[in-house]
Amino acid sequence: MMCGITGTPGTGKSAVGEELARRGHAVVHVTDTVQDYVIGMDNERDSRIIDTKRWIEEFLPVDGFVEGHLAHLLPCDKIVVLRCRPDELQARLLSRGYSMGKVDENVEAEAIDVCLIETVERYDPSQILELDTTRRSVADCAEQAEGFATGKIPASFGGIDWSGFLEVVR
Repeated sequence: MMCGITGTPGTGKSAVGEELARRGHAVVHVTDTVQDYVIGMDNERDSRIIDTKRWIEEFLPVDGFVEGHLAHLLPCDKIVVLRCRPDELQARLLSRGYSMGKVDENVEAEAIDVCLIETVERYDPSQILELDTTRRSVADCAEQAEGFATGKIPASFGGIDWSGFLEVVR
Protein backbone atom coordinates (compact mmCIF):
# COMPACT_ATOMS: atom_id res chain seq x y z
CA MET A 1 0.00 0.00 0.00
CA MET A 2 1.31 3.44 -0.94
CA CYS A 3 0.16 6.32 1.26
CA GLY A 4 0.90 9.84 0.06
CA ILE A 5 1.58 12.80 2.31
CA THR A 6 0.97 16.11 0.55
CA GLY A 7 0.39 19.74 1.44
CA THR A 8 1.53 23.28 0.90
CA PRO A 9 5.25 23.88 1.50
CA GLY A 10 5.85 24.37 5.21
CA THR A 11 2.99 22.22 6.51
CA GLY A 12 5.34 19.51 7.84
CA LYS A 13 5.58 16.88 5.11
CA SER A 14 9.34 16.32 5.35
CA ALA A 15 9.33 16.27 9.16
CA VAL A 16 6.46 13.75 9.24
CA GLY A 17 8.20 11.66 6.58
CA GLU A 18 11.43 11.65 8.60
CA GLU A 19 9.52 10.56 11.71
CA LEU A 20 7.80 7.76 9.79
CA ALA A 21 11.19 6.59 8.47
CA ARG A 22 12.57 6.69 12.02
CA ARG A 23 9.69 4.38 13.00
CA GLY A 24 10.78 1.89 10.34
CA HIS A 25 8.49 2.76 7.45
CA ALA A 26 9.69 3.02 3.88
CA VAL A 27 9.46 6.70 2.92
CA VAL A 28 10.17 8.19 -0.51
CA HIS A 29 10.69 11.94 -0.69
CA VAL A 30 9.26 13.41 -3.90
CA THR A 31 12.17 15.85 -4.11
CA ASP A 32 14.51 12.84 -4.48
CA THR A 33 12.55 11.51 -7.46
CA VAL A 34 11.96 14.55 -9.69
CA GLN A 35 15.51 15.63 -10.64
CA ASP A 36 15.41 13.78 -13.98
CA TYR A 37 12.07 15.41 -14.80
CA VAL A 38 13.04 19.07 -14.40
CA ILE A 39 12.37 20.81 -17.70
CA GLY A 40 13.07 24.38 -16.64
CA MET A 41 12.95 27.02 -13.96
CA ASP A 42 10.21 29.47 -13.10
CA ASN A 43 12.43 32.31 -11.91
CA GLU A 44 9.51 34.53 -10.99
CA ARG A 45 8.17 31.87 -8.60
CA ASP A 46 11.63 30.54 -7.66
CA SER A 47 10.63 26.97 -8.45
CA ARG A 48 11.48 24.15 -10.81
CA ILE A 49 9.18 23.18 -13.66
CA ILE A 50 8.60 19.43 -13.58
CA ASP A 51 7.36 17.21 -16.41
CA THR A 52 4.74 15.77 -14.07
CA LYS A 53 3.09 13.62 -16.73
CA ARG A 54 6.30 11.72 -17.44
CA TRP A 55 7.25 11.61 -13.74
CA ILE A 56 3.89 10.07 -12.81
CA GLU A 57 4.09 7.54 -15.67
CA GLU A 58 7.58 6.42 -14.64
CA PHE A 59 7.20 6.56 -10.86
CA LEU A 60 7.70 3.16 -9.24
CA PRO A 61 5.13 2.61 -6.48
CA VAL A 62 6.41 1.87 -2.98
CA ASP A 63 5.04 -0.12 -0.09
CA GLY A 64 5.07 2.70 2.42
CA PHE A 65 4.82 6.46 2.29
CA VAL A 66 5.63 9.01 -0.40
CA GLU A 67 5.86 12.57 0.85
CA GLY A 68 6.02 15.82 -1.02
CA HIS A 69 4.09 18.69 -2.48
CA LEU A 70 3.28 16.62 -5.60
CA ALA A 71 2.47 13.31 -3.82
CA HIS A 72 -1.26 13.71 -4.45
CA LEU A 73 -0.58 13.49 -8.21
CA LEU A 74 0.67 9.91 -7.82
CA PRO A 75 -1.61 6.84 -7.79
CA CYS A 76 -1.60 6.41 -4.01
CA ASP A 77 -3.93 4.05 -2.18
CA LYS A 78 -4.51 6.70 0.50
CA ILE A 79 -3.46 10.32 0.86
CA VAL A 80 -2.88 12.54 3.90
CA VAL A 81 -3.20 16.27 3.26
CA LEU A 82 -1.24 18.27 5.83
CA ARG A 83 -2.64 21.72 6.62
CA CYS A 84 -1.31 24.64 8.65
CA ARG A 85 -3.01 27.83 9.78
CA PRO A 86 -1.85 30.52 7.29
CA ASP A 87 -0.35 32.92 9.83
CA GLU A 88 1.77 30.10 11.28
CA LEU A 89 2.66 28.91 7.77
CA GLN A 90 3.82 32.42 6.92
CA ALA A 91 6.15 32.42 9.94
CA ARG A 92 7.53 28.99 9.00
CA LEU A 93 8.24 30.00 5.40
CA LEU A 94 9.81 33.33 6.38
CA SER A 95 12.12 31.46 8.77
CA ARG A 96 13.27 29.35 5.80
CA GLY A 97 14.31 32.49 3.95
CA TYR A 98 11.60 32.32 1.27
CA SER A 99 11.04 35.54 -0.67
CA MET A 100 7.96 37.52 0.33
CA GLY A 101 6.37 36.75 -3.05
CA LYS A 102 6.85 33.02 -2.56
CA VAL A 103 5.58 33.23 1.03
CA ASP A 104 2.46 35.11 -0.08
CA GLU A 105 1.76 32.65 -2.89
CA ASN A 106 2.00 29.64 -0.57
CA VAL A 107 0.01 31.25 2.26
CA GLU A 108 -2.77 32.13 -0.17
CA ALA A 109 -2.71 28.60 -1.62
CA GLU A 110 -3.13 27.22 1.91
CA ALA A 111 -5.94 29.67 2.72
CA ILE A 112 -7.93 28.63 -0.37
CA ASP A 113 -7.28 24.86 0.04
CA VAL A 114 -5.33 24.31 -3.22
CA CYS A 115 -3.68 20.98 -2.24
CA LEU A 116 -6.88 19.68 -0.66
CA ILE A 117 -8.97 20.59 -3.72
CA GLU A 118 -6.47 18.96 -6.08
CA THR A 119 -6.55 15.84 -3.88
CA VAL A 120 -10.34 15.71 -3.68
CA GLU A 121 -10.48 15.97 -7.49
CA ARG A 122 -8.30 12.83 -7.82
CA TYR A 123 -9.27 10.60 -4.89
CA ASP A 124 -12.33 8.97 -3.41
CA PRO A 125 -13.31 10.57 -0.05
CA SER A 126 -12.56 7.26 1.72
CA GLN A 127 -8.90 7.66 0.70
CA ILE A 128 -8.31 11.16 2.16
CA LEU A 129 -7.29 12.36 5.61
CA GLU A 130 -6.91 16.10 6.18
CA LEU A 131 -4.70 16.86 9.16
CA ASP A 132 -4.10 20.23 10.84
CA THR A 133 -0.41 20.37 11.84
CA THR A 134 -0.51 23.89 13.31
CA ARG A 135 -0.23 22.90 16.97
CA ARG A 136 0.42 19.16 16.64
CA SER A 137 3.77 17.57 17.28
CA VAL A 138 5.55 15.81 14.44
CA ALA A 139 5.22 12.55 16.39
CA ASP A 140 1.44 12.98 16.67
CA CYS A 141 1.12 13.78 12.96
CA ALA A 142 3.16 10.67 12.09
CA GLU A 143 0.96 8.60 14.39
CA GLN A 144 -2.16 9.93 12.65
CA ALA A 145 -0.69 9.12 9.23
CA GLU A 146 0.24 5.60 10.38
CA GLY A 147 -3.22 5.05 11.79
CA PHE A 148 -4.88 6.22 8.60
CA ALA A 149 -2.60 4.12 6.37
CA THR A 150 -3.40 0.99 8.40
CA GLY A 151 -7.14 1.65 8.61
CA LYS A 152 -7.20 2.44 12.33
CA ILE A 153 -8.15 6.08 11.71
CA PRO A 154 -11.03 6.85 9.33
CA ALA A 155 -10.90 9.19 6.37
CA SER A 156 -11.90 12.77 7.10
CA PHE A 157 -11.62 16.07 5.30
CA GLY A 158 -13.46 19.34 4.86
CA GLY A 159 -13.37 20.48 8.47
CA ILE A 160 -10.67 23.12 8.06
CA ASP A 161 -11.51 26.59 6.79
CA TRP A 162 -8.62 29.03 6.53
CA SER A 163 -10.44 31.47 4.21
CA GLY A 164 -10.61 34.06 6.98
CA PHE A 165 -6.83 34.32 6.78
CA LEU A 166 -6.75 35.68 3.23
CA GLU A 167 -5.91 39.11 4.67
CA VAL A 168 -2.54 37.66 5.73
CA VAL A 169 -1.44 37.98 2.10
CA ARG A 170 -3.28 41.18 1.26
